[in-house]
Amino acid sequence: MKLHAQDVSVARGGVSVLEGLSFELCAGEALVIRGPNGIGKTTLLRTLAGLQPALKGRVDAPEDSIAYAAHSDGLKTMLSVAENLRFWADVFGTSDISSALESFELTDLQHRLAGSLSAGQKRRLGLARLMVTARPIWILDEPTVSLDKAAVALFATAVKRHLAHGGSAILATHIELGLEANVLELSPYKTVAGSAVLSGQDEAFL
Repeated sequence: MKLHAQDVSVARGGVSVLEGLSFELCAGEALVIRGPNGIGKTTLLRTLAGLQPALKGRVDAPEDSIAYAAHSDGLKTMLSVAENLRFWADVFGTSDISSALESFELTDLQHRLAGSLSAGQKRRLGLARLMVTARPIWILDEPTVSLDKAAVALFATAVKRHLAHGGSAILATHIELGLEANVLELSPYKTVAGSAVLSGQDEAFL
């Protein structure tokens, strides 16, 4: 399962912010997106996820292969933890929620209303939804927001397991997760006077 971006330019509010991005993400691979605030990380991720069109270039990925997790946890506050996961499992045509509950240590909270959870617990539940989508490509925008050190470790373990089973992930994060990943620094692609300077990817152990 592969995602391919070719000469992609993206715009925010009708104004070009990034130009000339090309990369390929294959099964088992992770790509970490980095750059200063406001450079266009979220805009790029939304474009890669198919939520907005590219200004130029193209993004190719198999149909129904991408699960996107944004800043919002997207929870139904009047449903329990388990009911939230079952809802999304039904949407994506899956059935097992036990792995998601266990991976994010939500089993003891499964009967609690989502609206009564702490910020960190809500974030864990929001991320647990990824596991019930059965989609191979995860695109994650600052996934560790509101997570403490222990919860970050749970998340990192879930991503590693996803990669080990042939999934892939694109993450915008400055947190070291212990993932062997490519790093794409966006600063060289920032639009300047209608053009951008291109640079390649670096291998890093995060």
